[in-house]
Amino acid sequence: MQSESALNSYMVHPNIDPIIVSLGPLDLRWYGLMYLLGFLFAWWWGNRQCDMPHYKQAGWTRDRFSDLLFWGFIGVVIGGRVGYVVFYQFDYLLQNPLYLFDITSGGMSFHGGLLGVITVLLIFARKMQMKLLQVGDFIAPLVPVGLGLGRIGNFINGELWGRVTDVPWAIIYPAAGPEPRHPSQLYQAGLEGLLLFVILALYSRKPRPTGAISGLFLLGYGLARFIVEFFRQPDAHLGLLSMGMSMGQWLSLPMVMIGAALIIMAYKGRKA
Repeated sequence: MQSESALNSYMVHPNIDPIIVSLGPLDLRWYGLMYLLGFLFAWWWGNRQCDMPHYKQAGWTRDRFSDLLFWGFIGVVIGGRVGYVVFYQFDYLLQNPLYLFDITSGGMSFHGGLLGVITVLLIFARKMQMKLLQVGDFIAPLVPVGLGLGRIGNFINGELWGRVTDVPWAIIYPAAGPEPRHPSQLYQAGLEGLLLFVILALYSRKPRPTGAISGLFLLGYGLARFIVEFFRQPDAHLGLLSMGMSMGQWLSLPMVMIGAALIIMAYKGRKA
């Protein structure tokens, strides 16, 4: 138990209103703004990629990318919501199936959003007569910045906080009690967002074997998420699962394994 003077030395989360402005019946929220900024960044960076010689040779044009980005956004929203309800609120879903459509209550899952995007990529690839991993290699560098911005939205909202700690940069979240906690949202923004983007942006500047960029994204995100989960407070209704790992860690392990396998197969010239 820390003394009151010690607790006073920590920064307190400012408890920012999640709603930026209300426009009649519509509310502009920080989390929604972060999604919008992430979408705009993906549009800008994707158009830059379309001008790169190796992507042009692969058949990428700005019109083709615009179509993919639109449907990819739909896949993120639907997949993210379904994934959150199924992975984290399944018992509640069984009691109230309409909860799936209650978007006003919030709740999005990255792993669900990823499955939604993969579904869209698969349909798009078949339509354009491209390989799924070719499409994935193009899209992968566009994703991390949006993920990082989403975590900043979580921090502004004062949600998904970290575990109790005494590190000097700990933050007291009023909604979580008086104990100082890891700002795990910022850890995720730095690792899953900024660092992963820099790695993928540099790696994708040159032609790579099909599947290598997709594999690097899955491996990088999976490792980053797995590590940060040690500092993030587990969901109260789930707690830690078997082997003392959280749901986020169990969902990230397949990403790490699949990502590593894709990279190995890409460089060995094997069909994934």
